[in-house]
Amino acid sequence: MTVVVLPCLNEAAALPWVLSRLPDGYTALVADNGSTDGSAQVAAAHGATVVTASPRGFGAAAHAGLLASDPADDVVCFLDADGSFDPAQLPRVADPVRAGEVDLLLGRRRPSGRGVWPRHARWGNAVVAWRLRRAAGVPVHDIGPMRAARRSVLLALDLRDRRFGYPLEMVVKAARAGLRVGEVDVDYLPRASGTRSKVTGTVRGTARAVWDMTKVLAG
Repeated sequence: MTVVVLPCLNEAAALPWVLSRLPDGYTALVADNGSTDGSAQVAAAHGATVVTASPRGFGAAAHAGLLASDPADDVVCFLDADGSFDPAQLPRVADPVRAGEVDLLLGRRRPSGRGVWPRHARWGNAVVAWRLRRAAGVPVHDIGPMRAARRSVLLALDLRDRRFGYPLEMVVKAARAGLRVGEVDVDYLPRASGTRSKVTGTVRGTARAVWDMTKVLAG
């Protein structure tokens, strides 16, 4: 089985669709980061394993899910719980890792329509990815949240960031360790109706994420 870690903060509206789209052989591990909308209960009702993650922060939730994953689940995937990615595409990032072709594979977001990826968020991501290519020589263009790697590899990286810098720290430390990092196209979809991203939904959220990532690059 392949475990899919879904950091989660108030995504009850999206979880039923997300969890219903998992391919055969993939199991969901929802790391609930203080939801107040019943996300944990919804996830459990749809067959996911649920763990409580604290303190508040994307990295805290993602890492809690990684630590809670079963060592028998050799490949670990990460996926946003908001419905902005189709879990049916998870084999695109997991299969090359399982085949030994790459150590860490990121999903490069390809918007499915206009307005899916706001300009301010796309610009912030592009700046961080450009700096990453220059600083670490990693051939990626998106610090995408859909990704896969072997559990043992991720634990060996000793990831410390517990905020929005966590995804970038993973890439930076993988590159410094001489691991093979790559990317593959995945669809980027509108979020669940009536919800807004904590990062891309506002200029403030994007700026906060870019700041967290900038501190990782400066470290």
